[in-house]
Amino acid sequence: MNTMNLWHITGWEFAALALAALLVGFSKTAVSGANTVSLAIFAAILPARASTGVLLPVLIAGDVLAVLTYRRHAHWPTLWRLFPAVAAGVVLGTVFLVWADDGIVRTSIGAILLLMAGVTLWRRRTADAGDAPDAVTTRAGRIKARSYGVLGGFTTMVANAGGPVMSMYLLSAGFRKLGFLGTSAFFFLIVNVAKVPFSAGLGLIDGRSLLLDAALVAFVVPGALLGRWAVPRIDQRLFERLVIAATVVGALQLLR
Repeated sequence: MNTMNLWHITGWEFAALALAALLVGFSKTAVSGANTVSLAIFAAILPARASTGVLLPVLIAGDVLAVLTYRRHAHWPTLWRLFPAVAAGVVLGTVFLVWADDGIVRTSIGAILLLMAGVTLWRRRTADAGDAPDAVTTRAGRIKARSYGVLGGFTTMVANAGGPVMSMYLLSAGFRKLGFLGTSAFFFLIVNVAKVPFSAGLGLIDGRSLLLDAALVAFVVPGALLGRWAVPRIDQRLFERLVIAATVVGALQLLR
């Protein structure tokens, strides 16, 4: 069966999807948030709602590679603090998808991402440079974790766009490069796998979407290897700027 004919896409469109899959691998092992550009490419070529179901297994493949690469650097207290709020956000996102059309989904997520980028930039100008990940044990830190957790769960469910939200949270919590990548790797592997039953129940994952995934997932591997090569060559300040820039670009794509 010809997958391109099944989805009515051209060779050039498949090449764009393959490039987006490669970018997923790169974002998972190097610049988290860059896969928002992949989200925009998938939504531009495929029907917006259907694109989230196709993209999810590609993201999980990238998550597995990221966990294998950075598993020793995860900060589990932060993960356990986030998961209950994320679960609530996933449920809210599922309800939202029942009635929201593609235009509302794209506009809502784009606006949230721009807001999060702005808040993070403001906080980084006013926060002490010595803030560390364990600072989230304060009352204000717990409130922030819950707020970002709900937003992260909501955005990852409705548009696979939770990466930028959680990137903004981890940066604002003071995570350094490897801790950032290790914590986000486990976070998204667990959350994305947990989303599969919800997406399948909504009809976003089916045999047709999995056939396209089978053709695209191989492109995630070279992207992940490229990211692993790049990370030691990117200093912390540049890393943070790239994460925020990728978030803003992805948000603007969604708002177009």
